[in-house]
Amino acid sequence: MTSTPAGTAVPILLEHVRGPKPFVSVELRPPRADLDAASGMGAWIDLHHALGRLARGDTFVFLTDNAVGAAEEENLAHVGANVGDEVDLRRIVPILTCKHTLDYCLLFGARAISQGFEALTVLGGDPSVGPPRCVPHGRDLREMLAKRSPDLALGGWVNPHKDAATQVGYLAAQDAHVDFALTQIVSHHDIPRVGKLLEALHRSGRPVPVVFGVFLYRSANPATLETLGRFFPVPTGAITRDFESGAEPEDVCARTIRELRAAGADKVYVSNLGNRNPLARLRRVLERV
Repeated sequence: MTSTPAGTAVPILLEHVRGPKPFVSVELRPPRADLDAASGMGAWIDLHHALGRLARGDTFVFLTDNAVGAAEEENLAHVGANVGDEVDLRRIVPILTCKHTLDYCLLFGARAISQGFEALTVLGGDPSVGPPRCVPHGRDLREMLAKRSPDLALGGWVNPHKDAATQVGYLAAQDAHVDFALTQIVSHHDIPRVGKLLEALHRSGRPVPVVFGVFLYRSANPATLETLGRFFPVPTGAITRDFESGAEPEDVCARTIRELRAAGADKVYVSNLGNRNPLARLRRVLERV
């Protein structure tokens, strides 16, 4: 694990994820790289407004890096250049995968620090799509970034859908270079798996804060759920029954957050809110938690 050097202020993200209060953040996606100029500009305007509203509301935002293998505009370049004067960049956490050149990844860390970001989530990236990784694992890149940009808080990745002891072993290793971790998407139908991961974390004696991924399902459309299932485990039948019972998307998402909190997982990020005023939708969810 990494640690904050003596005399250095603790990044505000770590203050929140290490603290006793529930923590709700969001995950947003930069515009696709293949949009035409007009569409791309409109998409960035939506994102900039969203980041401003969220950050002013003290909500942290994790910005993806070519999510699900689709080429996205670089999160760091546009946000740092275009919203830096309007948004507290300490509340924006870019995600960096290893699916770039090594020089690019190492420079990314230095650029993040110079522009005012305090934290960076470093993942391996799906090896089955897109370009190859520049290093075998996210841990390898975090080690290099920790040496070159020691002031950055570094996040890792853990998957509750896989063996809990193995997953926690990655986080608890002395050379993990991880200050916090995001998880693969889970739902209220995955609480037993969440419990096993929390138990394994407790047994490890390494208090790495874990932020659990929650997905806002818009509907139970079979084609949509099938597509989503290519990227993370989707309890298709159970989600379908949730909607058939009359629940709205915000109800389903709120139930996941409630049940995660009841299980002891009170730090979450909410995905799939969209870039057009996600704060309003997040508030509708939280009103039902």
